[in-house]
Amino acid sequence: MNIFQLNQTPGLVHQILFQLRDPDTQRDRLRFKFNLTRLGFLLAAEIAKGLPTDLKPVQTVLGSTRIPLLQQAPVLVTVLRAGLAFYQGFADAFDQADSGFIGAYRVESEGEPLEIALNYQALPDLTGRDLILIDPMLATGQSLLKVWQNLSAYGQPRSVHIACAIAAPEGVALLQQQLPAQSSLWLGALDQGLNGKAYIVPGLGDAGDLCFGSKL
Repeated sequence: MNIFQLNQTPGLVHQILFQLRDPDTQRDRLRFKFNLTRLGFLLAAEIAKGLPTDLKPVQTVLGSTRIPLLQQAPVLVTVLRAGLAFYQGFADAFDQADSGFIGAYRVESEGEPLEIALNYQALPDLTGRDLILIDPMLATGQSLLKVWQNLSAYGQPRSVHIACAIAAPEGVALLQQQLPAQSSLWLGALDQGLNGKAYIVPGLGDAGDLCFGSKL
């Protein structure tokens, strides 16, 4: 699996990650969602560099040139609900993309193995497409792995890209073991690890709650 970390390059990503993690800035819900969207757009721009293109001629009022355009828009699949703001950055970048949505969540229970439930899905045909699977937080990796396994019924994609704002090494290791070797993992940042409740440290908290409010 190819792994790319955006925070290992200079640029706007560092300011965005600071604001995403900073509790004072997090209190502004609009700012938090906007920063997730901006981070998604930056990662989308990196992914786009490796997607197949064709040269297309264009005639201006002064002359002509040829510009490399994507052969086809990718398919964007995001995990609800936390993924919505992050997904928007990819949708802004790939404005002609087909999109799919999956509801996946942890079933919280004391002393039991972590269980992932899927309760909703609306997905296009993935056959021969470039798939970008979008989830802001890669903790244990079990949610994304279950989503990936569920996608097998919708066709074999041409390429597979996993995009996460922040990841833990444990989740990265699981995806490396279980996803196709030629797939790619695109991260805003790779953090230290997981705590006893399987939350990313230092992380940023619960992205879904910070975007949309706490849930029962």
